Amino acid sequence: MPSTSRILLWAGLAAAAGGAVLCVAGWYGISGERFAERQLPYLASCTLPGAALIVAGAVLCMGGVLTGAPGAGAPAPVPGPAGPDPAGPAPPRPPSSDEPPLRVPGGTLAHRPDCPLVAGRPEAVPVGDAALAPCPVCEPWPR
Repeated sequence: MPSTSRILLWAGLAAAAGGAVLCVAGWYGISGERFAERQLPYLASCTLPGAALIVAGAVLCMGGVLTGAPGAGAPAPVPGPAGPDPAGPAPPRPPSSDEPPLRVPGGTLAHRPDCPLVAGRPEAVPVGDAALAPCPVCEPWPR
């Protein structure tokens, strides 16, 4: 069974899409009429309900986002330190294997063999003598 946040999110997207369709239909109808009194039915039957559906869709989407967030409406914690780490820099990660760092032909970064950016890619080759920058994801060399 889908969670409440997913139901709210999809209902909001559907309402907003329906509202957009109604606004476009109202605009199309109004654009074909020269006199204001002949434009009012399109305004009343398409454009205003369309705008209301767009607002309702936005509210439902926000409800879905906030319902799915940790703390039910509280802002999610930001990962990573907010300031300098009092414990000092983290120690360098040990090598993941005895294999040499890899690179993708034409690439500018060196990667560990288990880096998700090169793992399973048959075109990845050893770095060799190429002067490449370390990958920011896997950090193949200590800085």
